[in-house]
Amino acid sequence: MMYHNLVSIILPSYNSEQFIAKSIESVINQTYKNWEMVIVDDCSLDNSNEIIEDYIKKDKRIKLIKLEKNSGPAIARNKAIKEAKGRYIAFLDADDLWKPAKLEKQLNFMKENDLSFTYSAYDLIDEEGNHLGKFIPPKEVSYYSILKTNPIGCLTAIYDTRKLGKIYMPNILKRQDYGLWLKILKRINSVRGIIEPLAIYRIRKNSVSSNKLKAAKYQWKIYREVEKLNIIQSIYYFINYMYYGLKKY
Repeated sequence: MMYHNLVSIILPSYNSEQFIAKSIESVINQTYKNWEMVIVDDCSLDNSNEIIEDYIKKDKRIKLIKLEKNSGPAIARNKAIKEAKGRYIAFLDADDLWKPAKLEKQLNFMKENDLSFTYSAYDLIDEEGNHLGKFIPPKEVSYYSILKTNPIGCLTAIYDTRKLGKIYMPNILKRQDYGLWLKILKRINSVRGIIEPLAIYRIRKNSVSSNKLKAAKYQWKIYREVEKLNIIQSIYYFINYMYYGLKKY
């Protein structure tokens, strides 16, 4: 059963005790209150589940699902999407944050413009919470433009299951959120975003986005194995990906 205007927040957790309390608090502090948070734990070895369970005692909107074996963020997120009861599917990672009006502003934007999928700009912080700047995406992107460079931050994305149905992430180890945006954009051609930063992305020292070679490898995998592009198309988009990557940093 799908609940009218309920937002299901998809949050994968793995050894996230350092930051998860702040992530949960940023959802509890939303001005928009009609949400559920579906946290899927991927066999954490630290105290993150105890932290999550303390919040569940205080707030019935928070749910915890524990995977039986460590399966990676794609399977964790897809399990949460499957269990979600909301009309809207939103994404947050266990080390990122939302600004208090994030859901309210984004849902209003979606309704006013009759959009099935949106994203926003976001601020950047380091592990200590120091401000590092902001990322401002284009106002509109298409399937072909995001093959060149992906400006949609997972922590900002929301899609409407009433318009699109439930759409799942490809089961790949990294970049599965990007794979999902490509799936959606194949169906709706283009998507519009909010240029105001509504979320806060934490840059971790060991993250894929901070390891350029690893990121490039997964990008190539998306082109060849997920999107099944031919070698010429893959090389064309990969050159664009490298160009925009250098420009961004």
